Amino acid sequence: MDENKYYVHETTCIDSEVEIGAGTTIWHFCHIQAGARLGQNCSLGQNVNIGNNVTIGNGCRIQNNVSVYEGVLLEDYVFCGPSCVFTNDLTPRAKYPKGHENFIKTHVKKGASIGANATIVCGVTVGEWAMVAAGAVVTKDVKNYALVVGVPARQIGWVCECGQVLSEDFTCQHCFRTYRLSPSGLERVSE
Repeated sequence: MDENKYYVHETTCIDSEVEIGAGTTIWHFCHIQAGARLGQNCSLGQNVNIGNNVTIGNGCRIQNNVSVYEGVLLEDYVFCGPSCVFTNDLTPRAKYPKGHENFIKTHVKKGASIGANATIVCGVTVGEWAMVAAGAVVTKDVKNYALVVGVPARQIGWVCECGQVLSEDFTCQHCFRTYRLSPSGLERVSE
């Protein structure tokens, strides 16, 4: 690691075999566990824990009090709001730990946003540019560009790459991008 290419606050603990990309900033009281890989230009707020062998893409923003546990993959430009929660075991027992080889994988795709205090139950995929509302509990896959809210989370609409809610014809009234339905959710038609 070339420590001159990124910033780490002195209260942060970084374990062995960690990769940190250029331009990344890691603030107070964080812990980056062994084997973790953080991309370029990421920002980790106060009290963030990155679990063993977790991969974080480029340009991610992880706000205060978030733990990204082993088994979670964040692609590029993922936003994790304050105190959002990831899990990696559907049936945890303190007396019967399963070990990391049995953790259930979670995949958050490019550009997705997870709101403050939302919970992502392991085993799901959050699609590209999807938006999970604050406090939502995601128990099943979220489609690309979907807007989900509630407990359990349910889809109530579609969002643009810029974050605005799309009109019924899948056009953004803010940036004028257009979309069409696809099997995975929406796909962009024009810039």
